Amino acid sequence: MRPSTDGWTTCALGHRHWGLAGAAGLLLHRPGADGVEVLLHLRVGWSHHGGTWGTPGGALLAGEAPADGALREAGEELGLRRADVVLGTASVDDHGGWSYTTVLAEPAGRLEVADLVLNEESTDVGWFALGALPLLHPGLAGSLPTILPLLAA
Repeated sequence: MRPSTDGWTTCALGHRHWGLAGAAGLLLHRPGADGVEVLLHLRVGWSHHGGTWGTPGGALLAGEAPADGALREAGEELGLRRADVVLGTASVDDHGGWSYTTVLAEPAGRLEVADLVLNEESTDVGWFALGALPLLHPGLAGSLPTILPLLAA
C-alpha cells in the first residue's frame, strides 16, 4: 500500500492543486462524424471545479507513473479497464513543483457511454466533438492548445 498523496499543494505559479505528487487524467479520443471526439465526465458539484467537464483523473500515488494513475482514476470514476483502451502519448502541464499529465488513449473497441459505470465523483459522461465542447475544467481548457495538435497526429 502506497502512502496517500491526497491533499492540497501550491505550485510555483501560486495555484492550488489537489495531489501532493501531481495528478494525471485519461483523455480518450475517437474519430466521429464531425471529426475527433473526446470522452469527458461532468465533475460532481462538491469537487474542485465541480460542474465542469474534464478528463477522468486525479491525484497520483507516491511513485505512481502518470499513465498508471490515469488508468486507475478512469477505472474508479468511469469503470474503465486497462483492456478497454490503447494508450498513446502524454502531455505534461508543468506548473513548477506540481504537474498534471494528460494521457491520450483510444478505445480498444467499441466504447459507448452506456458501457460506463460512474462513481460518486461523476454526474454525467459523454463523447464531444472538439468543435462542440461543453464548459471545461479550467486546467483542461488551458491545456487544449498543447493537446489539440497531439489529437490531430
